[in-house]
Amino acid sequence: MKPLDGIRVLNLALNLPGPAAARRFHELGAEVIKVEPPTGDPMERYHNAWYRDMAAGHAVVRIDLKTEEGRACLHHLLAQADLLITATRPAAMARLGLDWPRLLARYPRLCQVAIVGYPAPRENEAGHDLTYQATLGLLAPPHMPRTLLADMAGAEQTVSSALTLLLARERGKGGGYAEVSLSEAAAAMAEPLRYRTTSPGAILGGGIPEYNIYQTSDGWVAVAALEPHFKERLEESLAARSREEYQAAFLGKSSAEWEQWAQAQDIPIVAVAAF
Repeated sequence: MKPLDGIRVLNLALNLPGPAAARRFHELGAEVIKVEPPTGDPMERYHNAWYRDMAAGHAVVRIDLKTEEGRACLHHLLAQADLLITATRPAAMARLGLDWPRLLARYPRLCQVAIVGYPAPRENEAGHDLTYQATLGLLAPPHMPRTLLADMAGAEQTVSSALTLLLARERGKGGGYAEVSLSEAAAAMAEPLRYRTTSPGAILGGGIPEYNIYQTSDGWVAVAALEPHFKERLEESLAARSREEYQAAFLGKSSAEWEQWAQAQDIPIVAVAAF
């Protein structure tokens, strides 16, 4: 038995983060039905392997929600669903007759998590992961982001919001609705920067030698000897105190050698992976 055995999830969201959230529900035991437009999910075209991974084990159906026949098919699926995940702007959902008040009136036990870009009253404003990160100071131009932080954080917030709604329903509160704002999800991930914990030169932004990155003879290592016992052990072993002394020491071996050494010393040091 898995925690969500017997729960049926209907996912209307394309790309990210809805499918990533739906994958988590499937992993927890839920049955997932993914609804795509006739043209399919764009993710299938530009990241086929990732699309297949996220949709693995899901039933995928293609429905044209702009037609009466398509909407009738969707309502048939909604009648059997416990949870609906959407990433369409609320105004567009309303035009399709799928706004939350009408859905709740028709399906009183249904729970919905609507993924939006910004919180109300900006819930119909366009945005993407790149723009959310840009407004939060998470970009370092001209470099693009190394990950889709807002989308992946939004996926996890979608899961936690949905589980909260389902739990409330099981406690007799009926169906429920929640919005997950990707801009707010990104803001939560940017909190260390907002408090200047990770700003350049700050305590976790390169300001102390024991929590830093260093060049080795063949690459780089990340050193995270933040706790006093790690720091003391590292300083005694390297006979180093300053960042310059640390750097001079780390240049003497390869990244793999330092990683092996750190495991034997029980110090958190790993080679920096390159993708």
